[in-house]
Parts: sequence; structure tokens; C-alpha cells
Amino acid sequence: MIDELHVRNVALIRDASIEPAAGLTVLTGETGAGKTALLSSIKLLVGERADAGMVREGAPALEVEGRLFLPGDDEDGTVVRRRVGADGRGRVDVDGHMASVRELARRVGATVDLCGQHEHQRLLSVQTHVDMLDSWAGAPAGDALGAYREALSAAEAAASELERVREMGRATGERLDEAAFVLRRIDEVDPREGELEELEARLPRAEHGEALMEAASGARELLSGDGGACDALGDAVRALSDAARFDPALGSWAKVLESSLIDVEDVASELRDYADGLDFDPEELERLQGRLARLEGLRRAYGPSMADVLRRRDEAREVVEAASDGGELERRAAEELRRREAALAEAADALDAVRAEAAPRLARAVSEQMAFLEMGSAELVVSQERLPRAEWTRSGASRVEFLYRPGAGLTARPLRKIASGGEVSRVMLACKVVLGEADDCETLVFDEVDAGVGGATAVALASVLARLAATHQVIVVTHLAQVAVAAERHYLVRKSEGESGVPETSLVEISGEDRVAEVSRMLSGDTGEASRDLAREMLERRAERGDGA
Repeated sequence: MIDELHVRNVALIRDASIEPAAGLTVLTGETGAGKTALLSSIKLLVGERADAGMVREGAPALEVEGRLFLPGDDEDGTVVRRRVGADGRGRVDVDGHMASVRELARRVGATVDLCGQHEHQRLLSVQTHVDMLDSWAGAPAGDALGAYREALSAAEAAASELERVREMGRATGERLDEAAFVLRRIDEVDPREGELEELEARLPRAEHGEALMEAASGARELLSGDGGACDALGDAVRALSDAARFDPALGSWAKVLESSLIDVEDVASELRDYADGLDFDPEELERLQGRLARLEGLRRAYGPSMADVLRRRDEAREVVEAASDGGELERRAAEELRRREAALAEAADALDAVRAEAAPRLARAVSEQMAFLEMGSAELVVSQERLPRAEWTRSGASRVEFLYRPGAGLTARPLRKIASGGEVSRVMLACKVVLGEADDCETLVFDEVDAGVGGATAVALASVLARLAATHQVIVVTHLAQVAVAAERHYLVRKSEGESGVPETSLVEISGEDRVAEVSRMLSGDTGEASRDLAREMLERRAERGDGA
């Protein structure tokens, strides 16, 4: 949700701010006043492509700054700042840290949908239709899609394994000879996992056994031998303990030394065990060194690590076995692929069944909203077409597409081929209302959703927008008074002559008589008393109902 938006030097806007309501906010004003500049600013805020031509004439750069509340945000929200220079160079900051435009689009763009006549990116993109249907279907579709994707991954892995086995079976004589040589050489040494590391840990003790034994025995003698440290500490403890009768302070030191004496005696005992455990064996040392040399030779030849050596042995063995097993490996791999493909087809059928059950319900619900928007017998059709196996994707085995039927008995056509922007806007609006909470977009920005609308349709449109604002933040650029009076917050966009004669667009939140005057202008083009009375009556009716309709 957009909490605040501050715009500087974007097109005709020199400096302007808005704070959209959580529900419905409208922007109104004369044609050409600069409402498009504000929409361009929101596009920049959500990570769309920047154009240096958007920078206000004479300004070095434009800047758009906004605070949003995104899913998972704390009470401070997320602060986004985007700057675009007149030279085309840009900068993005998110919460004070530099970020990329791609990151901005990922974090913010997914929560804001820009619904202009020529920007119905989500609704007109066929790739999003299946996601919208699954959102409508809920958990059953999510579970079925998860099972399908697991089955697809397993089938793809099985196909890769079959191709690998076949590639091994196609080994040439030269490659087979090489594999046999590698296998024979590694098997002669027969390395085991972790053996090299064990040898590298054991060899230093074996190579320096005599020195280690002398060090351990000598240290033990100094500690526990006659006249050693243990005897000296024992004498000190006894002397201090005896004298403690005259001064208790000496007793505390005696206890400290007594504790140290225990530690020293423990170390001496452990040194004895260590020395007894050492066994210097020249023959064993020679065997270990020889073994290490053979393993190092394999690592140099097939490494760099022993894991690479072991993997090379497995690969060589598979090549040799594939050439000598009469095709058994390939048969097993092919059978596994058939089994995985059968499981995938079953999962695809289950997913298609869930979608096929939900599709007509979604189409009916959207078509009902379209009728409410005075679209007559026009309706939405949700098409589902099973694709050839080679075209299956992680989205499913079928193509899901929203089609538009202008009237009963007419052919349904893809939404993207509808010529009328007004029709697309109202279809989108109907979809948004039906999807409600299932839609992951929190903010919807409508530009010219009222194109070609008037009369009873205008009243219906206002009611639908108000209903949509119950589940989303809705920002609408409108020319309809019926929509304007339904808003919680109303901004007037005006153009005036600024400094140096350069036109300047301003945004002002209006209420009271200022709002009455603007609604009056939208109704009849003037602010006469009759128009004002009607505008005032419309606003009062809306306030009395309190439902935004």
C-alpha cells in the first residue's frame, strides 16, 4: 500500500505530494492538467523503465520518493527513492540503501497494478491467467499444482538419466578403452572415501613417533618424577596449610595450589598414557607413506580432489558396464522414465480437473460483475486447452486463457485482441472485484477506467470501485462525478503558469465547498448554483450511506 508519494520535477510537476487513502482515492482535473505525470511517477516508484524525457524542462533530474507498506513490513514501512537525471542516468534507494531497478520491481511492483488503457499488463498477459484462476480456486489448485511440479521434476530427471545412459552406450572403441584403463588403474589402488584424510592425519605421528615419545616422557618426568613439579606443589600446599593457623589468607592460596596440583597430576597421567600408546614401527610408516603416494598419484591424475577420483571411477564403470550389459541399463532407465511420465500425466489430469471445475465459476462471477457494469450480455470465458507433452511447463499441462465474448452467440476472442480500451478496463475491474483477497496486488491504479462510460454505467462503475476499495487500495484518475463522490480522498490536479512562464501542475487535496465546486464542474462543465446543489446532494448522499457507493 502506498502511504505517501512525493514528486519533484516530473513532466509538468515541479513539487507535489499526495497521501492516498487506504480505500478509494480519486484524481480529477481538466484534460491536460498533468494527471498523467503523477501516474508516471507511480510507475517509477514500482520499478518501471525510466525515460529522461520525463524530467521537467530545465531541471537537472527528477525525483520520486514514497513510503509504502509491503507484506512483512514493520510500522515504519519501506521508503523508496528514485532519481533520474536529464542525461538518463538513474539511482534507486530502498530504505537508504542502493538497489537495482530489478529489485525495486520485484519488491514493490508485485504489489501495485497499473491499470491504464494501454497498460493492462496482468490481465492482457496470458501467462498470468493461470495464476489468477489458481488464486480463485484456492488450496485445491495449490496442492494439485505442487504435486504436478514434483512429478514434472521427477520426469525431467528420469529423461536426463536415460539420455546419459544412452550416451554411454554410444561410446566409441577409443572412449571405451579409456574408461576401462581408468577403471583398472583406480581399482588397483581401490581408494575408499575419507581414506586420504585419515592418512594425512596419521602420518605426522608415525613419522615423528620417536620425538613425540621423548617429548611426552620427558614432560611427564618433569611433572611427576622425584623432585618434579608435583612434589614442589605438594610441599607448597602443606607449608601454606600449616601457616594458615596464624593467617587464614594463606589457606585460600593453599586451596588454589591444591587445585593446580590436581590438574598437573591429571596431565602427567595422560602424558604417560599417550607415551605408552605410541608405537614407532618403521615398516608401518613405510606402508602408510606408500599408500599415501598411490592415493596422491590418483588425485593428480583424476582430481583435484579424491571425491573427483571416486566420481571418475563410477563414471568409467558405468561406461564399461553399459557396453557389456546388452542394453540392460538403458532398458531400466527407459522403464523408469515411462513410470515417471505416467505419474506426471496423472498429476496433470488432476490439476486440469481442479481448474476445469473452477474455471466456469470464475467466468460466471466475472460476467455477473460485467453485467452490473452495464456491459449487457458480454461475458468472460475461461478457456483451457491441453498442450502437447513437449510444451508442458511448471504452470501446468494446459494453456489457460481469458476470452471475451461481446454478446450472446458471438465468438469469444482473446482479451488482448479487444479494440476498446473501455471494455478492457471494465473487464479488468470486474476481475479485480471477483478475485478480491485472492489477488496478491494490494494497490490498484486505474487510468481512464471510465472511458466511454456515462449515465447508469457511471453509477454502477462507482459502486464497483467502492466495493473493490474494501479489499484494495484503489487510486483512480476519473472524469466521472459519480466516481469522484465515492472517494474517501479527493485530489484536484491543476495546471498553471509557473516560474519563467513554464506550465506547472499542482495537486491539492480538496474537501468541503472546494470539492463541491469540482464535482459541479465534472457534472456540467460549470459551477453554477444548480450544478453545485446537485454536487452537494451527491456528496451528502454518499456521506449518509457511508458505503462509498
